[in-house]
Amino acid sequence: APEAKIAQLLVYGAQVLLVEDTYDVAFDLCYEMCEAEGWYCRNTGINPFTTEGKKTVAYEVAEQLNWDVPDVVVVSVGDGSIISSVYKGFWELHQLGWIERIPRLIGVQAQGSAALVNAWQHNVSAVDMQPIDAHTIADSISAGLPRDRAKALRAVRETNGAYIAVPDEEIVQAIPQLAQQTGVFAEPAAAAVYAGVRRAVQSKAIGTNERVALLITGNGLKDVRRAQESVSGGLRVQPNIASIRQALRLN
Repeated sequence: APEAKIAQLLVYGAQVLLVEDTYDVAFDLCYEMCEAEGWYCRNTGINPFTTEGKKTVAYEVAEQLNWDVPDVVVVSVGDGSIISSVYKGFWELHQLGWIERIPRLIGVQAQGSAALVNAWQHNVSAVDMQPIDAHTIADSISAGLPRDRAKALRAVRETNGAYIAVPDEEIVQAIPQLAQQTGVFAEPAAAAVYAGVRRAVQSKAIGTNERVALLITGNGLKDVRRAQESVSGGLRVQPNIASIRQALRLN
């Protein structure tokens, strides 16, 4: 995990244990410890209460658009809990008759952690999915075997959506592109949706006339190092006007 995320836990007094292995191993270890010690496991991959909380983003999107929902909603995907929660929220609104349709859902995964992309492309069921060796700079969506894979596949398949994989290079490029064009500073996992939309438009998975909403799920301050890698450094100047003019080529 990025140091910035760890720091945010430590300043609140949390006791943080850094597992020297992959996310999937750490996930399993956490679950085993909760079972052994009677601790409460709040991991979004298995905890149904987090699904109930995350689904409310669908309510917010619908309400803010006066119940005229987008044609497409794009979500970055790791374990699959957010995209399945978004589907549940829109499904409930549709059942209530508050919206006319459920948006198509497009899930974006990092190319090095694309278990759900592979399953969707080859029509593999959640039961038959096999773990992969996940590796990506987007730590929030790095999962070798997504824990919420059954619901995540259902969300895309039942809305006639799609899963798209993007390489790490495009994720890094998307950080400043998203910030400069929308004013939103996103961490790599969140910026992945912007890279995914570009690919979806190119492959015609998203039409040029469709209304699209991107869920930006993490602030860029959670992983400043990756943001720094995506841009050039600032211009160093001497404390005088001449130096500033020279740096900005105003002479």
